[in-house]
Amino acid sequence: MAELSALRDRGVRPRWDPRESPCIPVLTLEDRLVDMSLVELLHDADDVRSVESGTPGEKVAVIEFLLAICYASGTYPRSVAQWPAWVDQKDTLRPAAEWLTQRPEDEIWDLFHPMEPLGQNALLAPFLDEHGTGLAQLVIEQVGDYNQFFDHHHLEHPTPLPVAQAFRAMLTQHVYGPAGRARISGKETLGATITNLAAGRLGTRIRVIALGASLGETLRLNLAPVPGPPGELNRSWTAGQERRGFNAKPSGRPVAGPADLHSYLGRSILLRPTRAGDHVDRVLLGAGELLALTDEHLQDAVYVKKADGTSKPLWASASRAVWREAHALYAAVAEARSEAGGNDGGTLYRRLALFPAEDVAPEPGQQPARLIDLWTVGLVAKQTTAIKWVDGTFPFAPGLEAKLYLASYRGSDIAEFVAAALSKAAYAAWTVAYPNPKPTDKSAQIARFDAREHHWAATQESFDLLMEETTLGEDVHACLHEYAASVATAARRFLTERLDPLPRNSQGAKARAAALRRFDDELATAKAPAELWRETS
Repeated sequence: MAELSALRDRGVRPRWDPRESPCIPVLTLEDRLVDMSLVELLHDADDVRSVESGTPGEKVAVIEFLLAICYASGTYPRSVAQWPAWVDQKDTLRPAAEWLTQRPEDEIWDLFHPMEPLGQNALLAPFLDEHGTGLAQLVIEQVGDYNQFFDHHHLEHPTPLPVAQAFRAMLTQHVYGPAGRARISGKETLGATITNLAAGRLGTRIRVIALGASLGETLRLNLAPVPGPPGELNRSWTAGQERRGFNAKPSGRPVAGPADLHSYLGRSILLRPTRAGDHVDRVLLGAGELLALTDEHLQDAVYVKKADGTSKPLWASASRAVWREAHALYAAVAEARSEAGGNDGGTLYRRLALFPAEDVAPEPGQQPARLIDLWTVGLVAKQTTAIKWVDGTFPFAPGLEAKLYLASYRGSDIAEFVAAALSKAAYAAWTVAYPNPKPTDKSAQIARFDAREHHWAATQESFDLLMEETTLGEDVHACLHEYAASVATAARRFLTERLDPLPRNSQGAKARAAALRRFDDELATAKAPAELWRETS
């Protein structure tokens, strides 16, 4: 890197250390937005409400890095039995802040260090000036397939990125980077396989994080006892353990502990600072580490069945919102609480089941004594292109998991049935409105009357209200009937609106009547969920 070499010769090499530089935007308990360094953030975690990064994925990436620091510093509960009480102990994360400030001088935390740049691969340095690109390639929301950029940022877009923002984007790439081909040339750099980008550790599934009333509580909820060594933090590609090469695709390496897991370097990245050192103006990005993950490393995952009957961790979908599978979260806790033979705390849900049910406020309408939000985040990608972030927040109170499961499962079932009724109603309208259709026009013609998209968009608000009322101890069956009535009424209105463009003649009136009659009949059949049938009977 010629520019950095010149700066070093003059003794003014840029330096940036996230331990002391404000780099993470947060919301305090007083609702103030401030930027904090890593040391400040961990020291004052119980005075911070939440991390306020620009995207759900970036927020997860920051939390992942904070968890890695906690594990590396030995800041975690020592046993499953200790975990519930440990979650409530404020200021227990301050040892992690002290650990950061007491790192030896040879443990480098400088983002721009020439030999061990934080979170980066210094082996890319000889190629950065010639092969590096604009910062669009670093930011997942700006990169399409690493060649085209869906927000119109060109590969060579010259605008530099503030260092703190580049740091957070780098963390996000490590855990969420989509699979694909890198722009870097393998023949001219480190080897042929550096162009082969594997999907990041969290890029193919939903990550579930338990959220507390403060960032401190959130971190403690997600820190688990460690049966063996916690492993070391992955500070830099050229520091610590031996890394892969790029002449051939390696097998995934074993995970050395949770500190290793939460800080793994999913990409080979190198950033070039501007002369002043307050921005980054160039990046080179290639393949990173591959991990051999087991169930032990998927403690927050919930499994759902695929169409072929097999199970896999819940994944992000552009067409199926996460709330439609929320019952899987509650089922995991309910199953853990009901199991005989003790709870080993081996998953997030088994640890949540350790909280006693007596914590729940007994009177309907009252806030539970302990309220936790289960936050789900995923990245929707089409082949190699990142499409959008999806996330959802679902309330949880210890002891209410069975009722929350019932509400979420039935709520999803009701919404699914109403959607199917809307689809059949659209078909009924089409058969009357287009008596002699061309086969090639069928799909587009039916879509004119299909109100399912509006239904799904609107139903999430009703579902959230259903879950909130259930968490407050309201009668779940009464709540489900109110929810069913609301969803059915709204869906019929959406259908009516889709039918409005029909001509005001006899044929249009017949098509309109046929669609509404089919919709009403579907909701009144014996196959319909009982809550819907009663509302329409």
